[in-house]
Amino acid sequence: MSGLGRQPETYASAGVDIAAGERAVERIKDKVRSTFRREVIGDVGGFGGLFALDAARYREPVLVASTDGVGTKAMVASATGRFDTIGLDLVAMCVDDLVCQGAEPLFFLDYVAVGSLDPDHVEALVEGVVEGCRQAGCSLLGGEMAEHPGAMGPGQFDLAGFAVGVAERDRLVTGEHLRPGDVLVGLPSPGLRCNGYSLARRVLLERAGRSLDDEAYPRAGRTLADELLEPSVIYAPAVAELLRAVDVRAVAHITGGGIIGNLSRVLHPSTDAVVHRRSWEVPRIFGEIQRLGDVADKAPPVRKAPPVRKAPPVRRHRP
Repeated sequence: MSGLGRQPETYASAGVDIAAGERAVERIKDKVRSTFRREVIGDVGGFGGLFALDAARYREPVLVASTDGVGTKAMVASATGRFDTIGLDLVAMCVDDLVCQGAEPLFFLDYVAVGSLDPDHVEALVEGVVEGCRQAGCSLLGGEMAEHPGAMGPGQFDLAGFAVGVAERDRLVTGEHLRPGDVLVGLPSPGLRCNGYSLARRVLLERAGRSLDDEAYPRAGRTLADELLEPSVIYAPAVAELLRAVDVRAVAHITGGGIIGNLSRVLHPSTDAVVHRRSWEVPRIFGEIQRLGDVADKAPPVRKAPPVRKAPPVRRHRP
């Protein structure tokens, strides 16, 4: 008879440790609670996070949402076993998009996927998210952790999340009020933030054969791992202060598309931006990647796709 002599299958035999997940949740509860704003209702563990928007504070509130991940920077964290800062990167990628629309970050939710659930590992990841939420002034309203044996190996993980903010409708920042003569101001980043790591790993680790334990560059005083895991700056509080203090007409979050790809997203059709490249000090790691990878100063031109031939109109018969 089929099945005789076989052990019954369980989650554990499939590689999923439910008890480890429960231990991880218990260890992060107080950390998550430490981010709660006064608008949070309930506690950790519900099927959904509850946030009571104080509508009396606003004349015409608009909710603004953004979602993102940490990309292949996760692979650097996995290779080094350093998981305590990349959660901060995740928050930065989301809340710094919100503030580009003039929104105040309200709450954040995360999704943690791991190959094998280690409570220490998960606690460190969530600690980074908690610190990011503290810096951004938003609540970590909830989240999910998932164990993916077979899809990921031990020590491997991925992070994704989303943030929700609020802005007055008549104070949304859209770029429509940009005018020739407006001043372009840049806020510095000490490192690669959370973008470009596919190219960085390709050049530094594969092409140049560098080790993460090597010095980042001559006289750097830190390892390549230290350099590549430099946490992303969370700009939302500083930009929010600017929005309150001066007439800010557009904000761009410089991420994967670089200055050209992201600045163009907020420019009014009647304006263009003039960027003086020598007006700021480029972090050394950018130069190292460019030198070791023979990366061109100018991006290659984008090849335009051939025009799409339109289908002839469908003739309809009268009934």
